Amino acid sequence: MSDSVLLGTPKVREVRTPTRTGQAYWITTFGCQMNDHDSERVAGLFESDGLVPAAGLDTADVVFINTCTIRENADNKLYGTLGHMAKTKRERPEAVLVVGGCAAQKDRELIRKRAPWVDVVLGTHNLDRVLALIDQAQEWGPVTEILDQPESAAHAQLPIRRDVPYAAWVTIQTGCNNSCTFCIVPSVRGSEISRRPGDILREVRALAADGVVEVTLLGQNVNTYGRDLAVDGRRRPIFGELLRRVGEVEGVRRVRYTSPHPADMTEDVALAMAETPAVCNQMHFPLQSGSRRILSAMRRGYTPARYLERLAMMRSHLPGVTVTTDIIVGFPGETEDDFQATLDVVEAAQFDSAFTFQFSARPGTRAADMADEFIDPDVVQERFQRLIDLQNGISLQLNQQLVGTEQVVLSEGPSRKNPTTNGSRTDGGKLVHFSGPVPAGSFVTVLVESAGPYSARGRLL
Repeated sequence: MSDSVLLGTPKVREVRTPTRTGQAYWITTFGCQMNDHDSERVAGLFESDGLVPAAGLDTADVVFINTCTIRENADNKLYGTLGHMAKTKRERPEAVLVVGGCAAQKDRELIRKRAPWVDVVLGTHNLDRVLALIDQAQEWGPVTEILDQPESAAHAQLPIRRDVPYAAWVTIQTGCNNSCTFCIVPSVRGSEISRRPGDILREVRALAADGVVEVTLLGQNVNTYGRDLAVDGRRRPIFGELLRRVGEVEGVRRVRYTSPHPADMTEDVALAMAETPAVCNQMHFPLQSGSRRILSAMRRGYTPARYLERLAMMRSHLPGVTVTTDIIVGFPGETEDDFQATLDVVEAAQFDSAFTFQFSARPGTRAADMADEFIDPDVVQERFQRLIDLQNGISLQLNQQLVGTEQVVLSEGPSRKNPTTNGSRTDGGKLVHFSGPVPAGSFVTVLVESAGPYSARGRLL
């Protein structure tokens, strides 16, 4: 049967009787925390249908690949995995292969062309339909369903299967209204939509009742949360108020969030963080570039000076706040002077750590049309290394300030590389290793004894 495509309004998820009891599933996730959380929802749906986790991809009856398209490397990982699955489909044609997520939303025809053995392709707005689409594919043949509307209310209410019992993500907002020239997210996630605060608080209370002690609020631009809701009859961001309310939920000891946008960061958020004990003293503050000219080309909505002003405002209310950032090296047209400006801002900002990326042109973005200004890859690599070297030095100095201090940390359990060592996180999100049998999800105190650029080591007190 020929492939079918549906574009339009999301369907309401039907109530099902489990039909795959005893079958096994495997989920592979590429990309951000949003994708990780979506995969938890898919796992919840699968288990509600009777499936159990598989020992590995090659033994699964249902395979779900949750895709990312933010950088070219994510596409390469996807097609490498699909190539591996071709052999599995030849040997076990009854196995169901599902591709979802951002790459599926954007490149559904390309996925079909390069991997015709895929059974189901679905986008970012209709995860609640995955079981029905699998049924359809098994009955009628390959199916593609890409909806052009934002996620339905049913999406946020899907069952969730968490791998970590003590921590959880909570989606507060989907989509993005910004127009950054390098970013594909608005095209694949849709326009900004905020969840109702009451729904969020009910979810957080349920998580706390289930033993969750740390929640991370997720949104593409959390600073504008609530602007579309007209709470109290006013269209205004209410993220600061939401932080306070979530931080008041009994049982929740740590609240984190990602990602904010520097152009929309306001003092009320800083005050909410400072005045709500459960909200962690940590902030991700994406810079992207330190060049005024490049920031304008990126359409980021702030200048380097304005960025540093807002960073200083946050630090004035939050002494010792841990600050992380994102930086892109090699944006089209970037000169040596532009890159030096980035190094200057990194030096001035003193980030605790940075997620650094080499520019990757994504089809469908404005930056992809700037091919005549692309930077030589060797030049980009050399600049990239200089940035890493600078940031590693700053990270080392800041981490060494922890040496000799006592830190209350949340245990993440034994390290996979060394079971005698526990990983843990400080309130500021810094990784601290220590020895001792401490269950994951426990709060303990450690004395930090040494530190490197990426983590510290301590002794359990």
